[in-house]
Amino acid sequence: MGIQGKSYSVQVTENSVVHADEPWNDHWLPFTNLDLLVPPFDVGSFFCYKKPSHGSFLNMINTLRTSLSRTLALYYPLAGEILWNAAARENQIHCNNRGVHFIEAVADVQLKELNLYSPDESIEGKLIPKKLHGVLAIQVTMFTCGGMVLGCMFDHRAADGYSANMFISSWADMTRSETPSMLPSFQRSILNPRSPTSYSSSINDVFSIYEPTSFPNNEENHDGGDPLFINRIFYIEGEQLNRLQLLASESGSRRSKLEAFTSFLWKIVALSLEESGNHNQMCHVALAVDGRSRLSQGDGEEKEKLMASHFGNVLSMPSGAKRSQELMDMTLSNIAMEVHEFLQTATGKDHFLDLIDWVEERRSMPLVARAFASTETSMMVSSGQRFQIMDKIDFGWGKVAFGSCHVPRGRKDFYVMTLPSPTNKEDWVVYMHLPMIHMNYIEAHAGQVFIPINVDYLGL
Repeated sequence: MGIQGKSYSVQVTENSVVHADEPWNDHWLPFTNLDLLVPPFDVGSFFCYKKPSHGSFLNMINTLRTSLSRTLALYYPLAGEILWNAAARENQIHCNNRGVHFIEAVADVQLKELNLYSPDESIEGKLIPKKLHGVLAIQVTMFTCGGMVLGCMFDHRAADGYSANMFISSWADMTRSETPSMLPSFQRSILNPRSPTSYSSSINDVFSIYEPTSFPNNEENHDGGDPLFINRIFYIEGEQLNRLQLLASESGSRRSKLEAFTSFLWKIVALSLEESGNHNQMCHVALAVDGRSRLSQGDGEEKEKLMASHFGNVLSMPSGAKRSQELMDMTLSNIAMEVHEFLQTATGKDHFLDLIDWVEERRSMPLVARAFASTETSMMVSSGQRFQIMDKIDFGWGKVAFGSCHVPRGRKDFYVMTLPSPTNKEDWVVYMHLPMIHMNYIEAHAGQVFIPINVDYLGL
């Protein structure tokens, strides 16, 4: 699995649709106010498994398909589709058991020969399915070494990363004939707005009404056809993370590793803008903040369990904005102070209660995170460290050897996710979806931090 990965082909052996086990009821499930903050786009994830010590691929596939049907009985919205509900006059999830597209495939290489550093070559269009309809699509691919990759594509409007991982973990539990460690809740009242609604004006600094600009969408390609946006997966050693954290904490206040990493990345992108001739451009960075534990603060154990099991989106996206020349001249500790300050605006219970009420008054309008409300450079950083579920996604043939998220290549937004290393808890895996010009700059000027992922760092 080095950088010079082997080219390969994938042959689809079977296409099917898996439906939820009976009983199920045909009904509409409305989106919560926090769901409405997510625009319509798909996001994927994939999980690599070594060759199991027992069982054939055919038996594994049959077991997965059967257990998926049983799991969908619990996660029934995933077997539905998002449609316009004329009676409610809004898009909702129609829980009609249309089913999940389930693809079986074989690859003509060994798992260790995948070039995971460049997912555009090794993952996109090969190991993660396109979601043609419904809310979820799944592909299971067998490799010549006996290893396997499980790829999923979700509609983000129905599930955030926490919810998607909850589903996959439950599916793994049920495949092993065990009761899921957590059952999903689709109780909408838990996120109902207050009456009367009330919110701080600070919410307007985090989200806004989406107003399409008159500027053309910059989707052209560079260099006669090379894609504008590319995907990369890097490895960051714990020593480098500690160094960044130390530099970010020089002002006397200790910053988290995520704050330090975000500050470093913010500055690197600003430097790239300056070098490319985009002088003094406004540069935004946003951090995804999960509100589940925050919304249950002080409300007792029952509310805490309900929020922990809630299936849907419970995210805020506080952000900061600075011009590239200013970021270029700032120390990492000063940038980290900026990151810390905007992050603190969304770390309390009141922020999420205000956010729910703010959306209620704008429920029929398209909404967007403030950082992405313009055509200026905007980057989203999300932490997968908080999930820590890789050890739980065991379908009965071993734990995950490697896993990552994946954003379709056609997406035109900057997205970065940090993930735990499969082999060393002090290290990170970092998935990045950025314009090629910024990716090239990062590799040229921050190669000591961002190491192209290879077999030495993985459990394959």
